[in-house]
Amino acid sequence: MKQSKNTICYFKPMRKSVILSGCVISLMLITSCAAKRDLVYFSNLANATVVNNPQTAQEVRIHKKDIVSVSVNSLNPESNKLFYVVSAQSGKEEGYKVSKDGTIQLPLLGEVKVEDMTVEEAQTAIASELTKHVKSPVVDVRLINFKITVIGEVNKPATFIIADEKVNLLEALGLAGDMTVYGKRDNVLIIRNEEGNKTMTRLNLNKLESMNSPYFNLRQNDIVYVEPDKAKAVEYSQNTRLLPVVIASISALAVLAAVLLKR
Repeated sequence: MKQSKNTICYFKPMRKSVILSGCVISLMLITSCAAKRDLVYFSNLANATVVNNPQTAQEVRIHKKDIVSVSVNSLNPESNKLFYVVSAQSGKEEGYKVSKDGTIQLPLLGEVKVEDMTVEEAQTAIASELTKHVKSPVVDVRLINFKITVIGEVNKPATFIIADEKVNLLEALGLAGDMTVYGKRDNVLIIRNEEGNKTMTRLNLNKLESMNSPYFNLRQNDIVYVEPDKAKAVEYSQNTRLLPVVIASISALAVLAAVLLKR
């Protein structure tokens, strides 16, 4: 049986449409590898929510190898100057390093035990010893080396010195320029050194409940690692380096198919 010219003409545009549709679908499949991500912090937050965070006032304790600043204000200006240690090279305050036995070596007092004390407890202990030598001393103690490190998918990964010894996870991310669009907000890793042992936990910053974690408020020497999501892994993998070539080839085939089907 012979096909009529009308039938042949009908199949040509139909074949053309099928081929072009296949090319378009292929391009869409190749270029839509990234999964949907929630880029909003605490996206389950209601319009009005009160969060009671019992960890906000967590105590910072002094450990071995910490460096503490000790300043004294008393009626004797000469005694006050003895406690202020300045580097001859940089002109910056050096402070006192906590030794292996948990003490610092202070003028007039000698060794003073400060390990495992809070800053306030250390101030009280030093002031108590100073009253034997100086009248009405007021002591201020600070941790000079209170630092946290933020790495991974953030805009400015670095180690940061915290002046007031208090910083939470959101503030740390703010210091690091916030996460990039590839950062996994639902899987932020906190690495902490506790009594010589490293502990690790993951927080989901898409959920408000993460603020109740004891890891939300950071401690000295904590490391925050923001993991990249799969979209970045796909983008930077060796296979995707050929993606522009594949897309260009499919586009060229689509154009060629359209030209041939017009004949």
